[in-house]
Amino acid sequence: MRPRLLLSAGEPAGIGPDLCVAVAQQAWPCALAVVGDPGVLAARAAQLGQPLRLETIGPDSALETHRPGTLNIWPFPTAAPVVPGQLDPANAAHVLDLIDHGSRACLAGHFDALITGPVHKGVINQAGIGFTGHTEFIAAITGGEPVMMLAAPGLRVALATTHLPLGEVSRAITRDRLETVLRVLHGDLRTHFGIAAPRILVCGLNPHAGEGGHLGREEIDTIEPVLARLRAEGMDLSGPLPADTVFLPKYLAETDAVLAMYHDQGLPVLKHLGFGRAVNITLGLPIIRTSVDHGTALDLAGSGRADAGSLEAALDTAIAMQAARR
Repeated sequence: MRPRLLLSAGEPAGIGPDLCVAVAQQAWPCALAVVGDPGVLAARAAQLGQPLRLETIGPDSALETHRPGTLNIWPFPTAAPVVPGQLDPANAAHVLDLIDHGSRACLAGHFDALITGPVHKGVINQAGIGFTGHTEFIAAITGGEPVMMLAAPGLRVALATTHLPLGEVSRAITRDRLETVLRVLHGDLRTHFGIAAPRILVCGLNPHAGEGGHLGREEIDTIEPVLARLRAEGMDLSGPLPADTVFLPKYLAETDAVLAMYHDQGLPVLKHLGFGRAVNITLGLPIIRTSVDHGTALDLAGSGRADAGSLEAALDTAIAMQAARR
């Protein structure tokens, strides 16, 4: 049975609509729909000189396999007119509505996966709405234990903490949190990626993984005890390892994923390796959710220069995850 995938168009003034128009031109082995503003999508397609036929649907409509040049749309109008490249706080609630309705439609079983376009956290917060990111927002709707993982060809990096100020990271890495993250990562690598016995490299928090306690004790007091307990259950876990050497090819060749302790410890390496081809995946949810690895790129909106490679990879990943879960 072909999967039913739902795109969230993201920030309407950014490149999200451009990317939706671009992937609509291609053939996909699935039913494909977008939740967004039909006027914005139609205007962006015209601006880009791309043919696009929009077909209005509801969340439970019967959908056929995607046909290039068409796009099913679950319509949600913006609150204010959209000018490519110009953010408007009046449309912040619209952006979150797309994610909210898309998440709930997947949770209800109307779609098999949600693929989210880029959003602009700053303008959402400027509108007076507390928002730290897709991962936390979707988890609040669907439940589960969210774990952020980015994947590029040859590398998967999961995060023990996500969008936190650096000064708060150490306090956030507790034994309970780390055990939960590792259980989710191990379980979803098996369930969604078909890896029977996942091999996971775990970074230390401190330089040189704490240097035996001389550069911090988080490795000794928190990370090592958790790894020992989970190894005793049969998990293949290596670490805690110095983050400045864990990404060497000789180590990555023998692992299925790396667990970094914080956002900027692991993601710069992954994005250097595969920016524009990487996928943001939220593990630990009752739904499949993937996303692009980049932001709204306001300067590219409507220009025809936006690269849809990451959204294409997000669609391919969602299809593969849904097939592995059957």
